[in-house]
Amino acid sequence: MANTLFRFPNPVDEISARLVAGGVVLLCLATVVFDQPWMIAVIAYGFAARVLTGPTLSPLGLFVTRVVRPQLGIAPRPVPGPPKRFAQGLGLVFSIAAAILVFGLGVPAAAYAVLGLLAAAAALEAIFGLCLGCRIFAALMRVGIIPQTACEACNNL
Repeated sequence: MANTLFRFPNPVDEISARLVAGGVVLLCLATVVFDQPWMIAVIAYGFAARVLTGPTLSPLGLFVTRVVRPQLGIAPRPVPGPPKRFAQGLGLVFSIAAAILVFGLGVPAAAYAVLGLLAAAAALEAIFGLCLGCRIFAALMRVGIIPQTACEACNNL
């Protein structure tokens, strides 16, 4: 069971990834606009769940893949999974940084600024299909920090 639970899908449906990114934008905006710092923990959990299991343990991921996506009637657009997982990892780092800023250091304005950056990156993915984490992943592969074997399908990124 652990082998199937803790795996990230490869390939990933680009449409689902963009819908999840849209959900992240909405969560970040709601957190800041309604001044609800506790929601940072929800955002961080979502990223942790998606890094570890893809949509399997992520409420947002499950909602998108099981409820929203099937209703669209658009053919799947498979893209390599490793860069998307890397991007989710970057989202996790940003959301943990925001949590530390608000809960550990007591500076909600700084935490909300970090969430603003996270929302901006997620908006680029959701609206334009521009995954900044994927671009960083590709650059790290080109310079040899991430080995080519990490994602053979990514060699054309």
